[in-house]
Amino acid sequence: MNNWTVNDIPDLHGRVALVTGANSGLGLETTRALATHGAHVIMAVRNLDKGRRAEAEIKQTVPGASIEVVSLDLASLASVREFATSISQIHDRLDLLFNNAGIMAIPRQKTQDGFEMQFGTNHLGHFALTGLLLPKLVATPGSRVVTTTSLARIAGGIRFDDLQHQRSYSRWGAYGQSKRANLLFTFELQTRLTAAKASTISVAAHPGGAKTNLPGTSMSLSNARIDRFYFATVARLMSQSPLMGALPQLYAGTDSHIFGGELIGPGSFAGMRGYPRVDHHARKEYDRSTAARLWEVSEELTGVKYDLTPGYVHK
Repeated sequence: MNNWTVNDIPDLHGRVALVTGANSGLGLETTRALATHGAHVIMAVRNLDKGRRAEAEIKQTVPGASIEVVSLDLASLASVREFATSISQIHDRLDLLFNNAGIMAIPRQKTQDGFEMQFGTNHLGHFALTGLLLPKLVATPGSRVVTTTSLARIAGGIRFDDLQHQRSYSRWGAYGQSKRANLLFTFELQTRLTAAKASTISVAAHPGGAKTNLPGTSMSLSNARIDRFYFATVARLMSQSPLMGALPQLYAGTDSHIFGGELIGPGSFAGMRGYPRVDHHARKEYDRSTAARLWEVSEELTGVKYDLTPGYVHK
């Protein structure tokens, strides 16, 4: 495969894309690239003022960009439900869902529903959002769900005996668990979509090391000296631009060679940098029993049930 860039994105006129965390970092670059190629992009953002400023910035460089900014707080299931209901009523199709938003390595906090913040936002919020938008997705031929994970998933395990990290809390351990959950969710969703004979596919992507605002937020909240040193030295040298970091999820969402159940990441420097490539080793991380149990627990915690029976899909 050649070095894939945003110039390889096909024409997206007539397509509707939804990007969570769209006002900065990977989300901003993903929104810009999709709008440049003609998609109508729904910018799902927690802060509407920041979202509107990002929209204005994009429209300066992409005249005629088709964008709408909508409020979404993934740390609130009520917000997720309200958002999904509104989007489903306004739009008759949803071609691309980018589960991009995330928080990283923060001191222990709780979501509005009492979940550990990183697991609740990064995984449960997106799990609920995808499930609530599922009818619109499966009704749109060839739609895709792209969920952003991280290299941190490699050190993360699913602690079923303490999912909310109530007994002991590690900022990076909780982050790793949420990113492991993102990958397991992606693979399990693809398994269920395939069984239901749906044309929708599920793909994971990770940015490698990307210069976004996540490290800054983590450092300001935790005030951890070792983190400051790492991000100011090693990570700074190894990291790439937000646009390069966004390429894996853009490739996952738009390239014709993606069939579902893949993980896309940078192809150089141990997955830290470079142009997007399929990580052919990632399927080894798919422990079906763990993924299925996580799915059941996620349905219970969020109250969002996925109906992926063939009859439902083809109504």
